Amino acid sequence: MSGGALLVAGTTSDAGKSVVTAGICRWLARQGVSVAPFKAQNMSLNSYVTREGAEIGRAQAMQAQAARVEPSALMNPVLLKPGGDRTSQVVLMGRPVGEMSARGYHNGRRPELLETVTACLEELRSRHDAVICEGAGSPAEINLRHGDIVNMGLARAARLPVVVVGDIDRGGVFASFFGTTALLSREDQELVCGYLVNKFRGDVSLLEPGLEMLRGLTGRRFYGVLPYQHGLGIDEEDGLRMSLRGTVRESNTAPPHGEDVLRVAVAAVPLMSNFTDVDALAAEPGVVVRFADRPEELADADLVVLPGTRGTVKALEWLRRRGLADAIVRRAAEGRPVLGICGGFQMLAESVDDPVESRAGLVPGLGLLPVRVRFAPGKTLARPSGKAYGETVEGYEIHHGVADVRGGDEPFLDGCRTGSVWGTHWHGSLESDGFRRAFLRRVAEASGRRFVPAPDTAFAALREEQLDRLGDLVEEHADTGALLRLIESGPPPGLPFVPPGAP
Repeated sequence: MSGGALLVAGTTSDAGKSVVTAGICRWLARQGVSVAPFKAQNMSLNSYVTREGAEIGRAQAMQAQAARVEPSALMNPVLLKPGGDRTSQVVLMGRPVGEMSARGYHNGRRPELLETVTACLEELRSRHDAVICEGAGSPAEINLRHGDIVNMGLARAARLPVVVVGDIDRGGVFASFFGTTALLSREDQELVCGYLVNKFRGDVSLLEPGLEMLRGLTGRRFYGVLPYQHGLGIDEEDGLRMSLRGTVRESNTAPPHGEDVLRVAVAAVPLMSNFTDVDALAAEPGVVVRFADRPEELADADLVVLPGTRGTVKALEWLRRRGLADAIVRRAAEGRPVLGICGGFQMLAESVDDPVESRAGLVPGLGLLPVRVRFAPGKTLARPSGKAYGETVEGYEIHHGVADVRGGDEPFLDGCRTGSVWGTHWHGSLESDGFRRAFLRRVAEASGRRFVPAPDTAFAALREEQLDRLGDLVEEHADTGALLRLIESGPPPGLPFVPPGAP
């Protein structure tokens, strides 16, 4: 017998669907319910590699952690990774299957993909008591409804009850709830059970008149009002907000452990991917992380990070055009630390031969590491582990570029170090606490900072605390009894139609 399910939709992108989904997963897991997350289709440059070597959205990996289950390709069967020229790489069941334009994707593959995603959902429901599904964007994107497999298209195919989340901090939440419902067809509206307000600041009693009026207008209930809380960001689909930076910056109990802070500047390259790599740096007391897109912003940085990118050649062009490339080369000549991760590592190489991603052929890299990179048609998806600086390190790899390391002062994970420049393909390596501390000690020494890593910062524990806070939000401010009834019994009959309906 299949387990229950719920679809968390949103009035807009970034309304809080990922947070609410994770919070519900953590709340259910704490109740002893076997639960799994699901997002049929995700568009993101932040991805993760599961233990079986499948690539999925990073947000779904985080939600799996909230649910206390191992991430799986079943949880995100379709991942779209935007690239140049209005195309995206299509990752199906964790493996890339080609590049496709938005028009070609939406017009050409819906029946095949809908069959795949519904099969994955049913498989998860057969293994778990509950599956909490996350929508994408808004279910009222009427221009895309005919090809939808992640919002109401999925809800209709699997008869899922739908709760719509709205971000009241942006304003206009009542109009957004009403308009979202009123732009859906009668058949879609039959599955929209009610609403959940996110990021509310102030006295909830002042909101009640509006909630009551919307109940009267739509015939649908509210499932809770979640208060605004700082530092509750999670691994996101896209954007430039780090998941733990807000928590660290707002903490009054985490001053630098040593005498100095350590300033980290992350180059905000185009098509940036897996910028969550620097979350673990931001979690360290006394480490200040910021994104930079001008050379003068690197001047006082103790460490410059070149992060991953879906477009290594495009990012190199951007660095040169903005004067950042010259600034980074000068840093290296002065012995000031630079770290490249994945695409950032490739940019530090002597040359990049790319017949795959940009099709630019052979282009010069920054020439700071004795490495030559050639892009292969197949994508490397791996979960490596090893030792560096006497510490155990784990990471994950997602890249087409193959690095031929031809020297260096010492190996560095799968890459190398030359002088004060480090490069590796391993994402997530800085989440290994001992390795991160050892690396930061070397950065502090090279930069002349009297910075000392705290001996007790545990990144995994910080993330668990964060997920528990999401669970607390749901448990304390949502109508969990009503949500559980939806999950177990599906949409209630007789939900009224709100005109005009879909055009």
